[in-house]
Amino acid sequence: MSGSEFKAVDEGLARLAAAHGVAIEYLDQVGHRVLVSATTVEAVLRSLGVDLSGPDAIARELEAIRLRDWLRMLPPVFIAREGELRRLWVHVTHGQQVRVQVDLESGARVDLEQLDWYVEPIALGDRFVGEASFAIPPDLPLGWHTATAVSEDETASMPLVMTPRRLDAELIAGDRQWGFMTQLYATRSRGSWGLGDLHDAGALAAWSGSELGAGFLLINPVHAAAPTPPMAPSPYLPVTRRFTNPIYLRIEDIPEFDGLSAPVRERIGQLARALQKRNGTDELLDRDAVWAAKRVTLEVIFELARTPARNQEFARYRELEGQGLRDFAIWCAIGDTFGADAKKWPSGLSSPGSESVSGFCASQGELIDFHCWLQWQMDQQLARLQETAKGAGMAIGLMQDLAVGVHPEGADAWSMHGVLAHGVSVGAPPDMYNQVGQDWSQPPWLPAALAEAAFVPYRDMLRTVLRHAGGLRIDHVLGLFRLWLVPAGMPPSAGTFVKLDHDAMLGILCLEAQRAGVLVVGEDLGTVESWVQEVLADRGILGTSILWFEANPDGSAKPPRDWRREVLASVCVHDLPPTAGFLRDEQVRIRAELGLLTHPVEDELATAAKERDSWASLLIDDGYLPPDVDLGTDAGLEDFVVALHRAVAAAPARLIGVSLPDIFGDRRAQNQPGTDQEYPNWRVPMSDGNGSVVVLEDLFARPELLMRLVGAVRGEQRNVERLGLML
Repeated sequence: MSGSEFKAVDEGLARLAAAHGVAIEYLDQVGHRVLVSATTVEAVLRSLGVDLSGPDAIARELEAIRLRDWLRMLPPVFIAREGELRRLWVHVTHGQQVRVQVDLESGARVDLEQLDWYVEPIALGDRFVGEASFAIPPDLPLGWHTATAVSEDETASMPLVMTPRRLDAELIAGDRQWGFMTQLYATRSRGSWGLGDLHDAGALAAWSGSELGAGFLLINPVHAAAPTPPMAPSPYLPVTRRFTNPIYLRIEDIPEFDGLSAPVRERIGQLARALQKRNGTDELLDRDAVWAAKRVTLEVIFELARTPARNQEFARYRELEGQGLRDFAIWCAIGDTFGADAKKWPSGLSSPGSESVSGFCASQGELIDFHCWLQWQMDQQLARLQETAKGAGMAIGLMQDLAVGVHPEGADAWSMHGVLAHGVSVGAPPDMYNQVGQDWSQPPWLPAALAEAAFVPYRDMLRTVLRHAGGLRIDHVLGLFRLWLVPAGMPPSAGTFVKLDHDAMLGILCLEAQRAGVLVVGEDLGTVESWVQEVLADRGILGTSILWFEANPDGSAKPPRDWRREVLASVCVHDLPPTAGFLRDEQVRIRAELGLLTHPVEDELATAAKERDSWASLLIDDGYLPPDVDLGTDAGLEDFVVALHRAVAAAPARLIGVSLPDIFGDRRAQNQPGTDQEYPNWRVPMSDGNGSVVVLEDLFARPELLMRLVGAVRGEQRNVERLGLML
């Protein structure tokens, strides 16, 4: 936006924005102050449900905010923290006595003590309302409890959530663990149906755990995509984060598969073999072809009779997931019936709970059951994967990945429209690797509505995702603190930040993670203020250190010994090319070809060379890289890759991640942020340094680079332990 178009925020709008947590300025990635246009602020406020119509709109909205809590007896929910005494307010008719009791999950009851805490009463019409204060005990048991307030003329209840003081990563991971990080769909074996699946993940976990001593396997999000073609390739733009994509099922691992007749199994074998041929080609991954074949097969298996015991398992799973599973299955069934474009659905099906949806369910019960069954199969194969990983000696096992948000026309947007904003989408401000900013098209949480819902949609999503995992990586963990919102029709750079209740979001995350026995890693990269990292560390949530982003204030490479302890550290991340590609300036080439640079390509290449030279100097000085190495040769390139991994492993980080493409010397990026169809995001098969496609069996054959990289990581781990640097 040019200066002539910039509209400044006046005092009234600034007050209203502050009341709703909307930023009118922020610091960019290099610490520069950026002012936000009033046009952006107004658009974001409207998306949050603020009425800005009429000359007195701002004053009216500010008054509504002032009175909001006084008009109710209790907050919609209260989040407490173990070890902290917190104050609960209760609004009652002035002068009346009130008592508050807490019904615990265990069935016990606790009476709360009233505090001597005076607040001036206010007049609401002909009634004076006072505020009583009660102490939430710091030793209240963890869990989701119910608090009830009773006065002479009113009774109200609310959820009271007692959350852990902090998570204990060491309890799960011990001093240190390392593991592979991979995009599962590209991690194929010879038996894969054209895409990597949960069986492949289990094989990789079992082998790396038992043979190499790995402690975890981090995979991309396996969140659900729409069941109708074309299937969205991005695992970070799902239709829901709670449920999963059955394209990752290994058909042959479904127990009822063995009950198929010989002719049917032969036909299924033909479908499988046609897709398995693609595992050895460099064709882009084709999710639609894979899903078409798998869906036909899954429908056949679903029709088979299940044993009474299996039917009971299915019923228990459906009861466990409740209405959330049913809503998701209904959405899938509507899409199957009326097509992927929700705009073309009959109007009565636009939201759950309508009479038309009830009629649809009555006529399509079997199709809805089928989609519930698919989720049950995924739940079972995920459980088996985690059991396999732990059985192979992994301390953590499967580390799942949680995307930032969901598709604007997906299942969550359909079933949870009351807690998601409209007319605005989540993205990221401009930074060094995407200089025009990003718009991910995802509808954000409505902070106030989510609190009114007692954060239950967020909690239920976490419970499902955490059930069969030992670790959880949260993509863009800043999204639990604030979200960069881009108003519809504006460029990504014209957005602003909106605050969330991070105390509640983190508290509930910690509670559900502790109950599931899961370690949590937050991707705290990009425009992240230092206090955010401090809060995450205080809650026991690990951060993220990517070698290429670890720099001193002058831009030089930051020695790994100076990195943080409580992090997952790695050389690269899925939004960058593999290490060999990064060292060959692949990240500059792609952005230049796609017009994503705001500086001349020569300047970008010079910056990349300076960064590379800085790391080379550090690696040589620390003895990780021979001083006479020729970085222009393939052998020199491999030496550089190994040295970088040695450097990362020498850091005090609790977790060390090794990107699986680096094992093969792959150079092609899986994703270029800020693009959609311009680059084949999330569809690139895994290859070696020569561009030849590789499968898991090639890894199991122990190629030389694998052994060098794993040896570097494990060797440096022993060096760190021996030098007493493990804290």
